[in-house]
Amino acid sequence: MSEKTRYSDAELEEFKVLILQKLEKAQHEYEELKAAISNAEGNDVNDTSPTFKTLEEGASTLSKESAGLLAQRQMKFIQHLQSALVRIENKTYGICRETGKLIPKERLRAVPHATLSIEAKNKK
Repeated sequence: MSEKTRYSDAELEEFKVLILQKLEKAQHEYEELKAAISNAEGNDVNDTSPTFKTLEEGASTLSKESAGLLAQRQMKFIQHLQSALVRIENKTYGICRETGKLIPKERLRAVPHATLSIEAKNKK
């Protein structure tokens, strides 16, 4: 029996549903991070004493920097998920870009945007 070269349309649809769920969650988390950065909640230090205001502003800046880094990382994750959806449409999803073999379903369920098999990833 020959080795499978791509996932079936039904299998691709299963992965698409999984990716869309993860994408929705990731986009929601990204919006929350953006809100934290822009201080959309309106919590500020205008009504505190000058000493606490300085401390609060420092903590707020650090918090915004952390949220900014998380937002960047989240956007990268969203882009990877969107790329995975394109690969599903092209029917190239789940094929290792190094070996050309199918990436195991277990790996794709854990990391749905994976483009490398464990074998290829370990070689790097």
